[in-house]
Amino acid sequence: MSTLFSPLSLGKLTLKNRVAIAPMCQYSADNGAATEWHRIHLGHLALSGAGLLIIEATAIEPEGRISPADLGLWSDETERALAEVLHSVRQYSPMPIAIQLAHAGRKASTHVPWEGGKNIPSSAGGWRTFAPSALAFAEGDETPLALDAAGLQRIRDGFVAAARRTDRLGIDVIELHAAHGYLLHQFLSPLSNRREDAYGGSLENRMRFPLEVFDAVRAAFDPSKPVGIRVSATDWVEGGWDVEQCAAFAQELKKRGCAFIDVSSGGLSPLQQIPLKAGYQVPFAEHIRRASGMPTIAVGLITEAEHAEEIVASGQADMVALARGILYNPRWPWHAAAKLGGQVDAPPQYWRSQPREAKDLFHLTLPGKG
Repeated sequence: MSTLFSPLSLGKLTLKNRVAIAPMCQYSADNGAATEWHRIHLGHLALSGAGLLIIEATAIEPEGRISPADLGLWSDETERALAEVLHSVRQYSPMPIAIQLAHAGRKASTHVPWEGGKNIPSSAGGWRTFAPSALAFAEGDETPLALDAAGLQRIRDGFVAAARRTDRLGIDVIELHAAHGYLLHQFLSPLSNRREDAYGGSLENRMRFPLEVFDAVRAAFDPSKPVGIRVSATDWVEGGWDVEQCAAFAQELKKRGCAFIDVSSGGLSPLQQIPLKAGYQVPFAEHIRRASGMPTIAVGLITEAEHAEEIVASGQADMVALARGILYNPRWPWHAAAKLGGQVDAPPQYWRSQPREAKDLFHLTLPGKG
């Protein structure tokens, strides 16, 4: 029996298989509000047969957006727009849905990637960004404002308010974004955090704000639903955040009821040197899993079914998450299950498509009927 297509429990939530759809920014929102693009994008991914769908990085305040076109969840309008999209998706898919709550910090206020992705200064239609310290991400970027006590409280409160909106939307899981050089990662890394107060300096101090945010979100969200986190295990820069510090962070998170840790890497510095190859981040997930005892999700150039099966069957990680691979092939879980002898949920409208040699591939589950 395929391990990849066996159930996995995250707290009280049981997933039907161990394939997750990673959060992928679409840069297609209207002042933070989900649009028809999100209805199409999330709708077709929700028919993919994966075990979990994670909605893209969703800003908890307007200043927390990576670009002006980022998705947000900070107002009644943004909540209502996402509710409409989710209503459409849930009519045809029972797949559990997570959301990644985020703040971009000093990496906010940029052009969308297909327009170059560079910083938009506040003098040119962007906005002033916030960070642990007044250090820009890249040369030429506008210098962020170092967060004071009031700013820290505002952001904690923003995460809490977004968590409550998430609860009202009936979303099943929250994933906090503490990776890829965004705000919570900026607090963790000594390269971006040069504070001299209780939130900077030692590892304990640098972890303090991200842990406070986790505690506040965990307290604000339905206690029966899991809250996890995405991390960058290393900055890939000498003297930066690394896997041993990340393992210590994971241990603290587990004490606080964290349900899983989604292990990525990089994004904090343009100086990063990443040795790209298939599964290059999997050893980080394995290390953190062993150090913390928490379920981990492995990500990063995992494209083949057999590779994904090996990762979970060998205990390197508990799940794999696909990003670019599932955008390219939105039926990746179907094809993987056919190769590995697994079953996936599929809508009855598509049942005629299953190959003759995989006649037991599809399992019918209607929304609301288990």
